[in-house]
Amino acid sequence: MTRLEGRVAVVTGASRGIGAAVAEALLAEGARVIRVARTLVAASAGRAQDLPADLTDADQVSRLASGIIAQHGPPDIVVSNAGAFLLRALEATDAADLDMQLAVNIKAPFYVARAFLPVMRKARRGAFITVGSVADHVGFPENGAYAASKYALRGLHETLLAEYRGTGVRLTLVSPGATDTAVWDSVDPDNREGFIRRADMLRPLDVADAVLFVATRPAHVLIDWLRLGPAGKA
Repeated sequence: MTRLEGRVAVVTGASRGIGAAVAEALLAEGARVIRVARTLVAASAGRAQDLPADLTDADQVSRLASGIIAQHGPPDIVVSNAGAFLLRALEATDAADLDMQLAVNIKAPFYVARAFLPVMRKARRGAFITVGSVADHVGFPENGAYAASKYALRGLHETLLAEYRGTGVRLTLVSPGATDTAVWDSVDPDNREGFIRRADMLRPLDVADAVLFVATRPAHVLIDWLRLGPAGKA
């Protein structure tokens, strides 16, 4: 028997990168996985279901959650992974840039938490896993807007951790270091001083393995914060 057989998991930002790897890892362990992303087309195949949603729109998130709960009941696992990355110096970061980072990296996770955590608390079970970043606890140049949103995300996690302690719902923040996904394509870190080479970065599967580790702990085990990064790197 696979470790997550019969469990229902929701993964946001699941169309590519870390989210896609997490969805595949959960599927491989027997979970029924609902993959959510703005660019997905509604479809179902076996234990996988794809649902499109703009998570920065509170009404869309509410409708998404209501539909999932009506069909499957309270999810056993929610992986709040959807996010946006911006590498830009302060002087070049305008108000629209900041608004976008805050909308995707803190408002959307807030809406997802608000939509799913109350029903999970009522069921007195479940794992709510937020994917953060090394930038939610370390400052780097050109990370002003991005880090502001990720530090806020860590603040949200720590507050909800306290608010839901003892309810049966376990909340975890997974904070990976640099991970080799498409977000680095336009940056070309291999040819920029001070950046880790893509070959030395984490892989999406590394982060997915960390999420899977958290999701498969016994109900009496809480991992509140899990940090991982490339060996020997910040």
